[in-house]
Amino acid sequence: MKSSRAWSLVGVSLLASLVLPVSAARAQGGDCLSVRSPVVDVEQQRLADPRTGLLIAAGGLTPFVERFPAALCGMRSAGEARELVRVWGSALWQSAVRRAQGPGGGSLAAGDDRPLYWARLALDRQLDGWQPEFAVDAAGLRQDFEDASRGLTDNDFRGTPGVRRLFISGFDPFGLDAELRRANPSGSVALSLNGRRVTLADGERVEIRAVVLPVRYADFDRGMVERAFGRRMAPGPRSADRITTISQGYPGKFTLEAWAGRARSADPYPDNEGALSGGTYQSPVVAPGMGPGAEFIETSLPTAAMTAAVQTPWPVLLNTTVSEIPAGGGATVDRENGPTPGSRAVEGGGGGYLSNEVAYRSNRLRLELRPDLPGGHLHTPVLTGLPADPAQLTGAEFEANEAAIRAEVQTLLSAEWS
Repeated sequence: MKSSRAWSLVGVSLLASLVLPVSAARAQGGDCLSVRSPVVDVEQQRLADPRTGLLIAAGGLTPFVERFPAALCGMRSAGEARELVRVWGSALWQSAVRRAQGPGGGSLAAGDDRPLYWARLALDRQLDGWQPEFAVDAAGLRQDFEDASRGLTDNDFRGTPGVRRLFISGFDPFGLDAELRRANPSGSVALSLNGRRVTLADGERVEIRAVVLPVRYADFDRGMVERAFGRRMAPGPRSADRITTISQGYPGKFTLEAWAGRARSADPYPDNEGALSGGTYQSPVVAPGMGPGAEFIETSLPTAAMTAAVQTPWPVLLNTTVSEIPAGGGATVDRENGPTPGSRAVEGGGGGYLSNEVAYRSNRLRLELRPDLPGGHLHTPVLTGLPADPAQLTGAEFEANEAAIRAEVQTLLSAEWS
């Protein structure tokens, strides 16, 4: 573990690199960064659209993209590089959280989650193109940066006596080939609530910590969900008292998902990298790296209190539907009132995509480590309201809808915990 002085020195180095002139990248060996190398990452290919740079700038995060090459090219060892990507990732995360909770930065509304997404992706691209003169663990550096820039590290509960602790997760934007300007209200919720304290319906106070997860099967396969949630379930004063995974779901309504299913079954719908899960509605699969667990896991959130807390501007419903292959059967059957004994999971209430999987993985781990801990999944309404003109990045209706979703989520999360 690094001393606080070492971390301070790294932080000073980061701040210095953020204010270097752009030409400093060349002065410090800018040729070490090959931005001309072929882009094989489907997600990074979308950076070629100039609107992505405009979204970064409109969120006030352009300095990170401009200065990161100079910082990378100034590294002289693998150890320095690892410290650098962790500190830069944390700084990017904290900058996005600050703008989400303050007056904002740039011309976008404060709670907009898109600048963080595109800025992170731009820095991922630069990191992938880095060609140092010494050996590095490229995959490890990428994971360290991703974890830090998503709130997985340096983002612990304060452990204040008398304050309860809620850990939540949101997601990146997705479906970007159809509409590049899309945001994800669950990511906006995570940024807007991370580190905040709210008052519950029963008068108790709760501190909220959050992460924003990628819409990528490969990251789930490598255990990102377990890394995010596992450390928040470790015994001690900084352990969560409740977990709630959040994602964007259905048009016009919130749903509390009664059941999470063990399977992936969303093909042919791809993830943000264009990858498929290998599982379909008729032939579901279990994800790599999935620990042992039941076919379906039932929510333990206080759904009655949560649905009674608010029903406007969107209704909040308890969704008990699942899809299963019944015991002894071969064909998939939809059930309105949960699974039947001995069946095989096809879809949870949230489908067979990553929103269902984050609920299953986090609650499977919860049952293994902290079975007394309440947990479950909340789907927000689909965020609508983007202007018809594809050149307009935001609009009044879009911003109002996103703000209203955030407000209703906070009310739901603040419902009585008993």
